[in-house]
Amino acid sequence: MASIQRQGSSGSDSDPRYAHVDERKRKRMISNRESARRSRMKKQKQMEDLVNEINHLESANAMLKQNIDSSVQRYVEMESANNVLRAQAVELTDRLRSLNSVLQIWAEISGINVEIPEIPDPLMKPWQLPCPMQPLVASADMFQD
Repeated sequence: MASIQRQGSSGSDSDPRYAHVDERKRKRMISNRESARRSRMKKQKQMEDLVNEINHLESANAMLKQNIDSSVQRYVEMESANNVLRAQAVELTDRLRSLNSVLQIWAEISGINVEIPEIPDPLMKPWQLPCPMQPLVASADMFQD
C-alpha cells in the first residue's frame, strides 16, 4: 500500500490536476516557516526582556542591600550614642542625689529651710524628664551618608 501512495505522490508532480494541491502545500509550508520564525523571534525577545529585568532587579537589590547596610550602621551609631547618654543620665542622677543629700544635711545643720526638689526616676518615665526645653541642634547630613 505504501508503494501505491508513493507512486501516486510522484505522479502528482507532473499531473496538472494536483498542481493546485502542491501549490497549497507549498504556501502552507512557507506560512508555517514564517510563523515558526516569528515565534522564535518572539521567544528571543521575551528572553532578552527577562535578562534585562534580571539585571535591573539585581541592580536594585544591590542598592537596597547597600541602603540596609548603611541604615544598620547608622542605627548602631545611634544606639551607641544613646547608651552613652543613658550612662551619663544615670551618673548625673547619682551626683544630683549626692548633692541633694549634702544639701539636706547642710539644711539640717544650719537650720535654714531649703526646698529640695524630688528627683524623678528617668527609667520610669523618660519622656517626662524635668529638663528645660532646649532646641535640638543637628546637621542636615546627620541622617545621610
